[in-house]
Amino acid sequence: MSEPPVGVEPKTAKPAPQKPAGLAVYKRELRRAIARNQVEPEIMFLNITAMMDMMTIILVFLLKTLSTSTASLPQSEDLRLPKSVLTTGPDSEPEGLPVIVSKSQIIVGESVVGPVPPDAAQYGVEAKYKRGSRNDYFIVPLGSALQAWRDADKQIRLRTGKDPSRSEAILIADSSTPYRLLTEVMYTLGQTEFSQFHLMVLQSDKSK
Repeated sequence: MSEPPVGVEPKTAKPAPQKPAGLAVYKRELRRAIARNQVEPEIMFLNITAMMDMMTIILVFLLKTLSTSTASLPQSEDLRLPKSVLTTGPDSEPEGLPVIVSKSQIIVGESVVGPVPPDAAQYGVEAKYKRGSRNDYFIVPLGSALQAWRDADKQIRLRTGKDPSRSEAILIADSSTPYRLLTEVMYTLGQTEFSQFHLMVLQSDKSK
């Protein structure tokens, strides 16, 4: 066998150059890498249905709490309830939104919506609280407060199977409330779909 000449390196076969990976292969490997490193996302949403049910229960509780009775209503020089000539009590405790008309202010629930002026017997509340002139019977801030309560009560009635077309109010007025002012309050109640009123009075002594 002949040997290669001295000083001459033997020729070896060079490896064939590799072809670059195609775009399809690259995308496939990329999807696999993403799938391996993927982490289950946390739940970042709220159950709206459960939240609505919870809010309905809270609203029912608040309306029940604000349905004030004569026994729990503190009287003062600013608010003296009229006395009734009836000696028999109601069949059941009335329910509704309490609307208080004292000598000095009008209150819806626990919020003051406007003052009672000294000349309320002639013109009712001041003209700036009316829709137009002072001869109007609609009290704007009172109507806004009543409408907010009416919208909430309508949703409660829909969910509890009651008639949603009307709401009830408990009118708590001072015994010296002028007829004109009382009429304006009742008119505003009617305009905001409070079609049933309960006038709170002091029951007469049965022993007399």
